[in-house]
Amino acid sequence: MKVFDKPHALTDAPFHYCPGCTHGIIHRLVAEAIDELQIEGKTIGVAPVGCAVMAYDYFACDMVEAAHGRAPAIATGLKRSMPENIIFTYQGDGDLASIGMAETVHAATRNENITIIFVNNAIYGMTGGQMAPTSLPGQVTQTSPYGRDINNQGFPIKVSELLSSLDGPEYIERVAVNNVKNVRNAKKAILKAFKNQVEGKGFSLIEVVSSCPTNWGMTPSNALKWLEENMIPYYPLGVYKDRSAKKED
Repeated sequence: MKVFDKPHALTDAPFHYCPGCTHGIIHRLVAEAIDELQIEGKTIGVAPVGCAVMAYDYFACDMVEAAHGRAPAIATGLKRSMPENIIFTYQGDGDLASIGMAETVHAATRNENITIIFVNNAIYGMTGGQMAPTSLPGQVTQTSPYGRDINNQGFPIKVSELLSSLDGPEYIERVAVNNVKNVRNAKKAILKAFKNQVEGKGFSLIEVVSSCPTNWGMTPSNALKWLEENMIPYYPLGVYKDRSAKKED
């Protein structure tokens, strides 16, 4: 009896990600959601600059490349010109919360009917481990060798909390994929985010707290432990906005 199979919405290409990186898990969850909703044939993904820039190799649906940070703008254009299609972006924290923050905020406040998968690993992964907008206070990176100093670099940006303060967004949730329970919860959240778009409800963003063993300078197991002990307390998991839930109540 087969208990697990590769999602149809993933290609056969092997992932290029570093050992212990959780991008592969998140890719699988996105693909499973596409499979379950049977939307692969009309789904278009947008991948900007970052570790997942080659997502077009892994997702079997159509994919579009975007300039650094501009994925929400590209997704907005795609959705408005082809409203029958399902449009999602796949973005890291350096991309979404730094150069792309304006595009993210304005797409959210307009309640664009798109889905954003936001991977927060608190560092610039692809370019060598520089401090990101989400790097924790005191976190050592290539550009903060003595730790992030909030007096000089300010506080990390809490994207889910920020976007949930806007009137526009339909659904904002922060999840993680560091253990089985959290992976299952992440799957439910990602599925709901895509389902919201199918039902025309509007802007959904799922923030996935993720690890980056290579640039954190840790083993994969130690990176997951550090995530649980440091990142999750600073970035608490949970639903930050769900307008449909309020209506049902």
